[in-house]
Amino acid sequence: MKNILLVSLFLLFAFSANSQDVTKSLFNLPSVDIKNLNGEPFNTKDINNDGKPIIMTFWATWCKPCMKEHDAINEVYEEWVEETGVKLYAVSIDNARSSNRVMPTVNGKGWGFDVLLDPNGDLKRAMNVNIPPHTFIINGNGEVVWQHIGYLEGDEAEYIEIVEKVIAGKKID
Repeated sequence: MKNILLVSLFLLFAFSANSQDVTKSLFNLPSVDIKNLNGEPFNTKDINNDGKPIIMTFWATWCKPCMKEHDAINEVYEEWVEETGVKLYAVSIDNARSSNRVMPTVNGKGWGFDVLLDPNGDLKRAMNVNIPPHTFIINGNGEVVWQHIGYLEGDEAEYIEIVEKVIAGKKID
């Protein structure tokens, strides 16, 4: 009986610790020089969406879960944009040697969202990304309010739910 009570208290604490309040940001989107898909310089301070939320994913061409995540998002991305105005930036963490595979991958997959390159890992380090896929949701003020590591089929539904909560100013569970 004592063990059940301890486990219940632990689970309650664990779930409440994972809850994030949309009014509290985790951190601000850092200003880092990276590149756009054409290899031209791009600073992350230029990322904005007219006060609407942004989804930022970190991925790599060698990451199978990343490919599944972006394929799933691509299927519903136009609807998301129409319904919420959200914008997605997919940041490739492929290094300088493998970044030449990014554009053929994006073109071959027909992804309809913006892709950026972080070949030196500067943005990856600034946002404490260790393992792709790593997804962030950024509010209209450039504040990161939620993050998720990994990808399982259906996670994209959670992403849009979080975006809708951010728009409505609701607490993120």
